[in-house]
Amino acid sequence: MSDNANKKEAAKSIPALEKAAILLMSLGEENAAEVLRHMGPKEVQKIGLTMSRLQNINKDQVEGVMAEFIEQISNQTALGVGADGYIRKMLVNALGEDKAGTLIDRILTGGNTTGLDTLRWMDARSVADLIRFEHPQIQAIVIAYLDPDQAAEALRFFDERVRLDIIMRIASLESVQPHAMQELNDILEKQFSKQSGSASTNLGGTKCAADIMNFLDTTVEAQLMESIKEMDEDLAQEIQDLMFVFDNLADVDDRGIQALLREVSSESLILALKGADEVVKEKIFTNMSKRAAELLRDDLEAKGPVKISEVEAAQKEILSIARRMAEAGEIVLGGKGGEEMI
Repeated sequence: MSDNANKKEAAKSIPALEKAAILLMSLGEENAAEVLRHMGPKEVQKIGLTMSRLQNINKDQVEGVMAEFIEQISNQTALGVGADGYIRKMLVNALGEDKAGTLIDRILTGGNTTGLDTLRWMDARSVADLIRFEHPQIQAIVIAYLDPDQAAEALRFFDERVRLDIIMRIASLESVQPHAMQELNDILEKQFSKQSGSASTNLGGTKCAADIMNFLDTTVEAQLMESIKEMDEDLAQEIQDLMFVFDNLADVDDRGIQALLREVSSESLILALKGADEVVKEKIFTNMSKRAAELLRDDLEAKGPVKISEVEAAQKEILSIARRMAEAGEIVLGGKGGEEMI
């Protein structure tokens, strides 16, 4: 095997997020900062955390990551030739028209981030504090605009009554007219730069409510769902049907499970499976090598009793990874949260 082949082989075992971190750290501070400038808040946070945790990366792995990156780039586009068109098409295909629009504007035209987009860079407590005394409909629009995990985190800083009101309003939202978005940007204008579009924005709905519910702590989620049932049983059922829970992993195809397992730590997997349905356990075991499955079974037995809160936290962590991979198009989530195929 050639030296280059050895280096590529050394890079294969490195998770994708770590490869990105290695690549950025290899670019130098200024170049890395320029790349990060074009990323969203969630991506910056994830890659920054990964960079801080990198250790024991040898020279062959670094060079292998660089070689893999250069190979992928050379197969995708002639750099600098029609780059704008390529970037636009790539982002729209990856993110859809709505999400790609803002990012395209920031990258290709140097546009400013809107007041609402700026909220995505804030920590959840700050977002909650910012909208705490606003009209409930404004609160619902802001929470619906955030990514589901950030929205769920922000909801934690409201009491149960307000949480219920916000989720109910989000579930009934379908779109927000330009004047309403303009009003919201006006409210945020004192703290953030202002920029508004001319088209109505699709926002909220039962799927949005379900996505946010997926990221809530299990106890909070159960209380909130019970309150929604008391107010509107049909709506509660609709939201529940759209949620993706740990047991739904049984409906993910084998290829997806194998990809997910490469991103999950052994400790998290063991804890999560302690409280999992037998069907899910078998799904996991059958997508591992015979030896790895045997070791996992032994580890599960040796683990002994664990706190329910630890099991739930591990399951939430794995579900978070699964959703991230689904958003990136790396896996397709089946079960209640999956989309029908045609």
